[in-house]
Amino acid sequence: MTIDDSLYSVPHELEKKGIPAQVVVVGSLHLDIIVHAPDRPKKGETLPGSGWGYKAGGKGGNQAVAAAQFGARTSMVGRVGNDDFGGRLLNHLKSAGVDTAHVCTDPVTGSGISVAIIDAEGDYGAVIVSGANLRLSNEDLDVARDVIRNAQVLVLQNEVPELANAAAAKLAREYGVRVIMNAAPARPLGPDLVANIDLLIVNAVEAEMICGVAVKSLPAATEAAAILSNQFGAVVVTAGGLGWAMGVAGKTPYAESAHRVELVDTHGAGDLFIGALAARCASGVPLTEAVHFANAAAALFVSVPVHQKNTLTSEKVTTFLSELR
Repeated sequence: MTIDDSLYSVPHELEKKGIPAQVVVVGSLHLDIIVHAPDRPKKGETLPGSGWGYKAGGKGGNQAVAAAQFGARTSMVGRVGNDDFGGRLLNHLKSAGVDTAHVCTDPVTGSGISVAIIDAEGDYGAVIVSGANLRLSNEDLDVARDVIRNAQVLVLQNEVPELANAAAAKLAREYGVRVIMNAAPARPLGPDLVANIDLLIVNAVEAEMICGVAVKSLPAATEAAAILSNQFGAVVVTAGGLGWAMGVAGKTPYAESAHRVELVDTHGAGDLFIGALAARCASGVPLTEAVHFANAAAALFVSVPVHQKNTLTSEKVTTFLSELR
């Protein structure tokens, strides 16, 4: 294996004392309205759906819950509205064991929402309305300074303002906290943010938008990871059913095919991957091993129905990986 496993490989002093390492997620909170339909409608088309429901989400919230699910002490920094949706989002985080002391209730703007349409094959498309997430500010991050300082990993996404992400990443860098950036949805990243990213994670669509490589195969994902690593240092490109690729500046890129599982529901799989990866990285696991684990966790996640997803544990993932050998 050619990737440098020294990344993220030194356990924190808390881990040596048996105290779980800490992940801080700065990011978005949305209440997801989920619609099940035979397909996603084309422009001007109306389709009959088979059911609907809602769940607490947002990339930030999903990743925080996943990090907690896989053993990390997890804190969320974000904003919700002073409304019923905001209450549901806070309760969901608390019930998952995520610290919400730094989730502010915005007095002006409503909570963020998304509407996702899941088709008969289990794939989906979504629209988000960011609401209070866009009011996350540098002042919020100043208040959260201590919790960021005491973390091992900070996780960011693109569903909050760039200025907030840049400020959070800079703060983390000052305290030696590693920064994982999930550049989703894809948008140009400013130099102040790029300079403080330790690991970039993108899917096939986001990789193509950032570097121009159409990720339609695993070799293409590997090419994209190699190109992006020249700018970001360390990069993971997730390519869904194809697999994943990783690039580290100055090293030969590495790729693996996806695990073959029965697809049931992909909604939230990318966030589960990132949360699991962050938890493993925070605990001092080498980067390649952490990606192996996160990839297996995501495979299990897409193969079970919604009501079973929160039952996935580190032990189940470890067992799954051992059975593949």
